[in-house]
Amino acid sequence: MQFLDPCFKTFESNVDGYTLPERFTFPFYYEPHPLCELAVEALQAKLSTAQAWQHDFGFDAHTQGCSERQGNAGGKMFGVLLVRNSSGELGYLSAFSGNLAGTNQLPGFVPPVFDMLTDGSFFLTGQVEINKINHRVEELEINPDIALFKAELADVISASETAIETHRFNMTEARKLRKEKRKDAVETLSPEAVAVVIEQLGQQSVIEKLQLRDLKLHWDGQIEAAQQQLDRVTDELYRLKEQRKNQSNALQTKLFEHFSFLNPAGAEKSLQAIFSATPRQVPPAGAGECAAPKLLHYAFKHGFTPLALAEFWWGASPKSEIRKHGQFYPACQGKCQPILGHMLEGMPLDDNPLLINPAAGKDLDILYQDDDMLVLNKPSGFLSVAGKNIEDSVAFRMEQMFPHARGHLIVHRLDMATSGLMVIALHKKAHKRLQKQFIGREVEKRYEALLDGTLAEDSGLIDLPLRGDYDDLPRQLVCHEHGKPAQTRWQVIERSQGKTRLHLFPLTGRTHQLRVHCAHVEGLGTPITGDDLYGRRAERLHLHAGYLALNHPISREPLVFEVAADF
Repeated sequence: MQFLDPCFKTFESNVDGYTLPERFTFPFYYEPHPLCELAVEALQAKLSTAQAWQHDFGFDAHTQGCSERQGNAGGKMFGVLLVRNSSGELGYLSAFSGNLAGTNQLPGFVPPVFDMLTDGSFFLTGQVEINKINHRVEELEINPDIALFKAELADVISASETAIETHRFNMTEARKLRKEKRKDAVETLSPEAVAVVIEQLGQQSVIEKLQLRDLKLHWDGQIEAAQQQLDRVTDELYRLKEQRKNQSNALQTKLFEHFSFLNPAGAEKSLQAIFSATPRQVPPAGAGECAAPKLLHYAFKHGFTPLALAEFWWGASPKSEIRKHGQFYPACQGKCQPILGHMLEGMPLDDNPLLINPAAGKDLDILYQDDDMLVLNKPSGFLSVAGKNIEDSVAFRMEQMFPHARGHLIVHRLDMATSGLMVIALHKKAHKRLQKQFIGREVEKRYEALLDGTLAEDSGLIDLPLRGDYDDLPRQLVCHEHGKPAQTRWQVIERSQGKTRLHLFPLTGRTHQLRVHCAHVEGLGTPITGDDLYGRRAERLHLHAGYLALNHPISREPLVFEVAADF
C-alpha cells in the first residue's frame, strides 16, 4: 500500500491548520512553504543525531559548529518534497545530492534515478576497465626513460636551432662582406676582372646556401632519431590515454542514456535527449544526481502528487562555492534547469519573480547633470542594462530621456540589487574618457554594506580570485587556479545588534566581487544582509555605492559625489 512506502514520511505534529500551496514551487527562486520548513526541521533533527551511516559534514553534529572544510569533510545539499499519496495522506520525501557516506542509497532517502553503483552494472564494469588503463598509464608514466629521452630531444632541438641560427648569422655577415668586395671591384678593376670577382662571390653564396640545406638535413635526422627514441617509450602511453578518453566518453554517454526522467504526463526523457536541445548539448558532470530531480522522479514513479519543494545545505561550505549551513537554496541553473524544465512540464508553478520588472514604479534620482555627463542615484532592484527578459533599466530610461545622445550612455554598472551612484556619458568623447578612468582604476569608489554578523577585526584586505560558476550562473566562485584577480579593502563603521556596518573599497571590478568577498569563508565569512544569492533574502540587498571621485571628462575638473545609504 502507498502509505507503507519506506521513503514517505508523515508529519509528527498536526498540520491541519496549514494552508496547502495552490501551485508548485518555482524551483529557481522561492521562499520555502511553511510545510516544507516543517519537513526540513524534522530532517535536520535527524541529521543532527547519530545514524547507522557516517558522513563527515565538517562540523560537530551536536553543537553544529561549522567552519571551513577540512580534509575530505564537506557539506551536502538536501531536499524535501511535500507530497500527497494515493490515499490523500500528506507527507514528504527526502533526498540528498550525489553520494552520502560513500553511497548513493541510504534508508529513508529516495534512491537515485539510475543506480550506477549496482553490483555488475555496466558503469562499474566500465570503470574497472578504465581503472586498468589508469593503472597501466601510471606504470608507464614513471618510466625514467621518458624524462631522459624528452630532455635529449629538447637538447637536440636546441642545438639544431643554435647551429642553424649561427650559420644564418655567418651568411648575413658574409653577404655584407661580398657586397663590399663587389663595390671595391667595380671601383678598382677592369670590367673583365669585375666579372670574375662577381662569379666567385656568387659561387660562395651558393655554397653557403647548400651548407645551410645540408645542416638542416643533418639536424632533421638528429631530431627524428631522438623523437623515435622517445616514441618507443611513449607510444603505448599515448595510445592508452586516447583509449581511456574514448572509453570514458562512451561510458558517460551510455550513462546519460540510462538517466531517464519522468514528468506528470508519464513521459520519459534521458539526460542525453534533454541536454541535446541546450547550447552545451552535453550534460555536465553530476547532472541528474541533485536532490530536486531525484525527488520529483520518485514521486511521479510511485504515484505521489508533488505540492512544494525546498532544498538546503547541511555542513561545512565548499572551498569555492558559498554555501551556508542550514540555509535554503534554489535549484542550480546549469545542471537542473533543463531537467526540471522537462519534469515540471504541464504543472502549474508559482510565478517566476525573475520575469517581474523590479524597476516598475521606481524613479532615477539625478544628482548632477551638464552637457557631457550626469550622475544618478540608482535604487536597489533596478537593472543597469536590459536583462534577458526585462528591458526596463537605467540604460533604457536614459535612452528615453536623451534620445539624441550619441554613442553608449552607460559607463559602468551596478548589480540590480545594489543601490547608489552611477555615471552616465552623454556623448562618445565623454564616454571614452570616463570609461578610461574606470578601466585604469583612476576612479575612487566606496561602498557601504550591512553584514549579517559581527566581524572581529576592524579593517583588512580581501584577495580572492573569482570566476563564473558555469553550472549556476550568475553565481560566482572563488577559484585560485582559473579566477581573475579580485581585491577589496574594508573598514568597519559600527557593530550593532549582531550586525556589522562597513565601508568596502573595491580595487578591482569583478562581477559580484563585494558580495562574494563578504560571504566566502576565506573572505569575511559573513554575507551582506539581503543577499539572495550568497546569503539570506530580505527586503533588499544592503549594499550601496555611496561615494565616487573622478575627473570631468571634458574640463578635467575633479568631481566628488556622495549619497547616504537608505538602510
